Amino acid sequence: MLKLLNPPTVVKPFSRYSQAVEVPANCRWLHISGQVGATPDGTILEGFEAQARQVWQNISAILTAAGMGVEHLVKVNIFVTSAEYVGPSRAIRDAALKGATPASTFLVVAALAHPDLVVEIEAVAAKA
Repeated sequence: MLKLLNPPTVVKPFSRYSQAVEVPANCRWLHISGQVGATPDGTILEGFEAQARQVWQNISAILTAAGMGVEHLVKVNIFVTSAEYVGPSRAIRDAALKGATPASTFLVVAALAHPDLVVEIEAVAAKA
């Protein structure tokens, strides 16, 4: 079982995430490459919300293929191309995570690998 850490000696999380997650010994680790808002056939969806929802669907599908779920996420790194996406991203993330609170980093970047992409998320999961 993952141990979520939010010690009172550091700032309280600004949204739904944990300051740290401790993974017990003998767990199986899964590192998920950055996922983007593209469907299985390679179509890049239009608009931030459509892309963000697809990213989380992709992450969920990868977790399922590995015999895991969102409750096994240890860390997520979220990259968006505009600060205007922070609020909508948090709402979509919270719905996708169904109460899970992995450690998280949120970055606003100048661009992603393809000019039509506006969000990319990479993740790490662990399961005993």
